[in-house]
Formats: sequence, C-alpha cells, structure tokens
Amino acid sequence: MLLKSTTRHVRIYTAEVKNNELVGSDNVLTLDIDPDNEFNWNEDALQQVYRKFDELVESYSGFDLTEYNLRRIGSDLEHLVRSLLQNGQISYNTESRVINYSMGLPQVEPQN
Repeated sequence: MLLKSTTRHVRIYTAEVKNNELVGSDNVLTLDIDPDNEFNWNEDALQQVYRKFDELVESYSGFDLTEYNLRRIGSDLEHLVRSLLQNGQISYNTESRVINYSMGLPQVEPQN
C-alpha cells in the first residue's frame, strides 16, 4: 500500500520512481523536495536536506512504517527548509508560479 507524507515543501512516498511513475514499495522511500519550486536551491542546501532525511529514516529503523512516522519525518524536514531560508542558504524563487511566502516574508536589506 502506498503511504505518503505531504507538507508544503516536502513529499515522502513509500514508493520508487519507475518509468516516471510512483510504484509502491515496502522498503524504498522517495523524497520530493520543493515540488512547486518555491525556492532557489544550491547543491549544498539540497544535500543538507537529503542527509537529514537519511538520518531521520535511520532513526526510525526497526519501527513500523506508518503515515504518522512519515509525517514526523516530513515535519522535521519542513523545519530544516525553514531554517535554510532564515539563514540565507536558500531564497524565494520570484519566478515560481506560487509566490505566497509560506515560510515568512523575505528578508530585505535596507537601502541607504
């Protein structure tokens, strides 16, 4: 059975991608980061999210794979995305079709 956790910027599926389709899996998790391209990402920031994902998945090793556990992982990753934005490691993508500043208003440097 396909389970998923969906937050605004993180989607986790108990599936793997085959021929551009999600195929349910009991032992593979697929992570989709920022599916609406709301942010400008660099490789370092993406790798931080992937490493945190791997760490969180490992911390649930031995536990049942449930929607609740997936939601907890997704929520923790959402908090990481927020901290990346607040620390200036990623920024809002003003070319995105979705511009709602879901993680707070962008920081603007004062003009002198």
